[in-house]
Amino acid sequence: METVMGQEKAAMGEMKHPEFGRGLTGQALDQLCINTIRTLTIDAVQKAESGHPGLPMGCADFAYILWTRFLKHNPANPFWKDRDRFVLSAGHGSMLLYALLHLCGYESVSLDDIKQFRQWGSKTPGHPEHRDTPGVETTTGPLGQGVGNSVGIAIAEAWQRAVFGKIVDHYTYAIVSDGDLMEGVAAESVSLAGHLGLGRLIFFYDDNQVTIEGKTELAYSDDVAGRFKGYHWHVLQIDGHDHDQIVKALDAARAEKERPTIIIGKTTIGFGSPKFQGTPKAHSDAFGPEEVAATKRNLGWPEDAFFLVPDAVRKHFDEVKKKGVLAEAGWVKRLDAWATANPDRASQWEKCWDKAVPADLEKQMPKFDISKPEATRNSGGKVLELLFKTIPSLIGGSADLAPSTKTWIKEFGSFEKETPSGRNLHFGVREHGMGAILNGLAYHGGFIPFGSTFFIFTDYMRPAMRLAALGHLQVIYVLTHDSIFVGEDGPTHEPVEHIASFRAMPNMTVIRPSDSNETGYAWIAALNNREGPTCLLLTRQNVPVIDQTRYGKAEGLLKGAYVLAGAPEEQILFLATGSEVHLALQAHEQLKAGGIGSRVVAMPSWELFEKQDQKYRDGVIPPALKKRLAIEAGVALGWERYLGAGGTFIGMSRFGASAPYKVNAEKFGFTLENVLARAKQLLS
Repeated sequence: METVMGQEKAAMGEMKHPEFGRGLTGQALDQLCINTIRTLTIDAVQKAESGHPGLPMGCADFAYILWTRFLKHNPANPFWKDRDRFVLSAGHGSMLLYALLHLCGYESVSLDDIKQFRQWGSKTPGHPEHRDTPGVETTTGPLGQGVGNSVGIAIAEAWQRAVFGKIVDHYTYAIVSDGDLMEGVAAESVSLAGHLGLGRLIFFYDDNQVTIEGKTELAYSDDVAGRFKGYHWHVLQIDGHDHDQIVKALDAARAEKERPTIIIGKTTIGFGSPKFQGTPKAHSDAFGPEEVAATKRNLGWPEDAFFLVPDAVRKHFDEVKKKGVLAEAGWVKRLDAWATANPDRASQWEKCWDKAVPADLEKQMPKFDISKPEATRNSGGKVLELLFKTIPSLIGGSADLAPSTKTWIKEFGSFEKETPSGRNLHFGVREHGMGAILNGLAYHGGFIPFGSTFFIFTDYMRPAMRLAALGHLQVIYVLTHDSIFVGEDGPTHEPVEHIASFRAMPNMTVIRPSDSNETGYAWIAALNNREGPTCLLLTRQNVPVIDQTRYGKAEGLLKGAYVLAGAPEEQILFLATGSEVHLALQAHEQLKAGGIGSRVVAMPSWELFEKQDQKYRDGVIPPALKKRLAIEAGVALGWERYLGAGGTFIGMSRFGASAPYKVNAEKFGFTLENVLARAKQLLS
């Protein structure tokens, strides 16, 4: 009842002031538009009784000028390929973005959507979500992530412009906050951006000097200008409420082609609120009815008008939409002419945007010799060489570990300031930045990005990986050194709990292939997974290549789990992943020699397996076969779903150790003798 009454009150407020703002032009009209953003914000936050009004009110001046005078976008088509990208890294200020989308005429955000801010099923959630709301370029909220996303988007634009020419001509803009720049991921990302000379990347730093706990001086006294100059950025400092200064700064930023630009804008958080502006209260609290009314009076706004968008504002923003339609139409005409004149590059352009994978990729895969054991990281590198040649949208690299992860493909060069057409990315020792930048490449479109590091170092990039899963981004992680068999580097470098943690992450696909041939199919599965990220877990140590004339075919990986070996009368079921599959096969052969039938199931991906129908799953793991033994060099968490009451597990219950990997195998029970002993216990 309260919600309905609130909507009726809002509608009445709109109807009571049809003349408000009529006849205004120039600066007065600009101010009316800016105050519309501010009042929509405080009304939405007050109605939701939660939200973050401070940033939208403080950044409204800059955002309005950017979106109406500089940003190249078409509200009628949020997916125009050559649009400028806008990233609200400070995602808590989401009402700023929703107000702009609505005013500019994006169908994804109606006034009713504004009124449903932060409600169930709304297109206006508390923090922007990419898939929920067309016009939202990136999912932000965890601070610093949008900084890295914007760097990835700028890399995407620079690569496409280098490869396809002037048909690619867009900028990347981001609003970043004090909190963003305190986060380590931001430091990693902006350092790389400066090194790469991403001249079409422009930040507005909302320097309002307020955080939740109080003034930023409690914990933050960086010389931000000096810091960014050290990162090789172009630095401008302005009054963030002065429109002339904003315009001049944006002109100067766009004119700078060799360096990214940060515009440091001094702003007042909660601008316009007599009681709360400039205070932590403005950051994340609804003002309350009295202060909402006082703020409207202070801004020259009718205090009894709720969710009011004056007709003059509507008409002004209609011109923004018309300008966007014309801009895209002109670009489409140029694109058609370019495609006619450059048919080969146009074909590559389409393949990139379609993320096309050859239909016969499976047949093209390298063939691996069963007489030559090989680490799956090495075979993964051989597969990647083929993929670079056949999939033009594939781009990626390593956090300074390419010689170990085998992800450097020499023929395709490095993406550097002087060679922006290279497809090998060098992230430096910046795992978290790498993860956020990969997301930016995926958000931009036209790429299948991958990043590689040791599996253990996902601890540093997990927040970005989680957002890739949340955003349904096709990002591929090549994660080598996948277990305690890293060996001498010891427990600091030996992942134990990691595989369980990523299996627990919604929409993350985890694949741990057992040999070289499965590694090829793991890549095929990742390339076909367009609805989320994929982890490829690869070994440091050599493992045998399974004889597919004797055991199951590696293509079974595409279904997540498959029968490698069976027997007429099966008494026990072995389940295993990765390098431990070979232990299960050895145990199978030993038991067979003793007259005991067993089944070996390779389970490289639980997620792929769970997508199969029940008939297939029961055919792989027969419900009647109760005696089950799982083998994996990780913790047991999660395996109970497949082991049932009668099963047992050989794995890890502690951290690893520093020793040759074969010694680790012996000490932690990954031996044929232990597997046979545990199997016989089950059978007794």
